Amino acid sequence: MLDKAVIERLEKIVGEKNVLTKKADLISYSYDATADTQTEMPDVVVLPATTEEVVQIVKLANETSTPIYPRGSGTNLSGGTIPLKKGIVLGVQRMDKILEVDADNLTATVQAGVIVADLNSAVAAHGLIYPPDPGTVATATMAGTVAECAGGLRGLKYGVTKHYVMGMQVVLPNGDLVKFGGKTVKNVTAYDFAALFVGSEGTLGMVTEITAKLIPAPKFRKTMLALYKNLADAGNTVQGIIKAHVIPATLEIMDAKTMETVENYAKVGLPTGYAALLLIEVDGMAKDAVDAEAAAVVEVVKKNSGELRVAETDTERDKLWAARRAALPALAQLSPTTVLEDATVPRSRLTDMLMEIQKIGEKYQLNIGTFGHAGDGNLHPTILADAKNKEEMERVHRAVDEIFAAALSMGGTLSGEHGIGIAKMAYLKDELGQSGLDMMRTIKNAFDPKGIMNPGKMVPAKEV
Repeated sequence: MLDKAVIERLEKIVGEKNVLTKKADLISYSYDATADTQTEMPDVVVLPATTEEVVQIVKLANETSTPIYPRGSGTNLSGGTIPLKKGIVLGVQRMDKILEVDADNLTATVQAGVIVADLNSAVAAHGLIYPPDPGTVATATMAGTVAECAGGLRGLKYGVTKHYVMGMQVVLPNGDLVKFGGKTVKNVTAYDFAALFVGSEGTLGMVTEITAKLIPAPKFRKTMLALYKNLADAGNTVQGIIKAHVIPATLEIMDAKTMETVENYAKVGLPTGYAALLLIEVDGMAKDAVDAEAAAVVEVVKKNSGELRVAETDTERDKLWAARRAALPALAQLSPTTVLEDATVPRSRLTDMLMEIQKIGEKYQLNIGTFGHAGDGNLHPTILADAKNKEEMERVHRAVDEIFAAALSMGGTLSGEHGIGIAKMAYLKDELGQSGLDMMRTIKNAFDPKGIMNPGKMVPAKEV
């Protein structure tokens, strides 16, 4: 438990009302959106408003060897913000200022706690967008998405967070403030620190400001819904679209279980009686090019026995997007525990992975709804269970083992966008090997020799 004198010093830094110690507050910050994970209440929650306050907090934590857990909105799905060793949860909710939108240089500079959707609302007036588009876009913070290297629905065509971070301010574990990158399109000065900190899950330092790349918003788009009686046909369509050299802005999949659940939950008019659907959107700056891509998509859908419907109005399009964004909350209502995974494979193996997930669900007699970003091979098999049922959870864990093993055997990865946190550390060696784990530990120890930054996450403890 933290010494009272440390609490008082924190109160002097950020103000008494921004230091939370009541049990109800501590419980609220003891978990995130990840199911089936260990939780622990922090000693204190601290809510700074400036980089300078973060520097002082981290210096105090370093001085007292107190663990720090950076936290955005807590929507992460790998246990990345859970305070396993008590200490300080450092929340960025008050760091919510958009410091600059520079339309001439196509950049925006923001504090850590800016919500992704709020940034997009601010830049829309300039005809621009910030493309990373996680499912929690209305609540996820910029620093949280940087920490996890979030992807989302537009990742296929536009890329993920790491492609849009041009510079950062980071408070290192000893309290030093470093700045790197900026507004220049080219910058090869020193190591690529931005690439190192994006996806580091708060284990190397605390990101306080981000300079993000913006792009012009596409002027034309066409949104389509393809329906299939056979799951494999949907997977084959995805491969066919890519082979046709069409890169849609969005290429999402839902299986039958997800479709049925979403419709019951959101009432957006999704049809029933199909094995799967694909939500496909092509966009661009030229109408002729968009029309040509849409025509190519139609051809592939028909070739793979798909039934096509086109959104004729923005209202119809918005309903389709709302359906996709409702997938996780809809499935989560069906059972007390929702285990959402993030297996990702090369696009050429998508159909194989879809069928393998189906087989694994049948083998372990589990209720699995699968949805995800089919265009980039990023699937989210969602296992519906009850953590109180020990026997069922044992089957869940065995199924997860097989899902990850299948993804790796197909040349895939443990995580396309959800990160490692605590949920996937046990599998890291399977993908990286011992030398890869050793390299991660070397980097972690170099930045954080006292091990105070988000301890117990992402980097497994050394085996003895």
